[in-house]
Amino acid sequence: MTIEDDRPSWETYFMDIASLVAKRSTCLRRSVGAVVVKDKRLLTTGYNGAPMNVAHCRVTGCIREQMKIPSGERHELCRGIHAEQNAIIQAAYHGVSIKKADLYCTNLPCSICAKMIINAGIRTIYYLSGYADVMSEAMLKEAGVDVLKIEST
Repeated sequence: MTIEDDRPSWETYFMDIASLVAKRSTCLRRSVGAVVVKDKRLLTTGYNGAPMNVAHCRVTGCIREQMKIPSGERHELCRGIHAEQNAIIQAAYHGVSIKKADLYCTNLPCSICAKMIINAGIRTIYYLSGYADVMSEAMLKEAGVDVLKIEST
């Protein structure tokens, strides 16, 4: 037995961190976590919730629930920012390049996040669960972003 036998793979390691980050979520519908990694180094994290200095949905209630908006539709009608968006914004906020980085996310990104991921130069997305947004998968494929589903960690 080698020391490597007792250690998680890099994919498991970073996905476990994304799952932990998701626990900070303030969304009432779905807790999502994301981490951006480059050269096996964690660059940024993000979880879904309201912007800084704005009341969380746990305080105000979910506008999407109130309006009966199905998951995967009308993303603009939400107080929250998606985990992937927060991870990308955090990189910009702190001046960290995420070009050619990888994204580990608990859920497959929506089409809005997919567009941001493409333009940010992220090369690979690892995810645990799907998301009801077929446009996302099509755009990521067209842009040449690798998308890999990870089995539960």
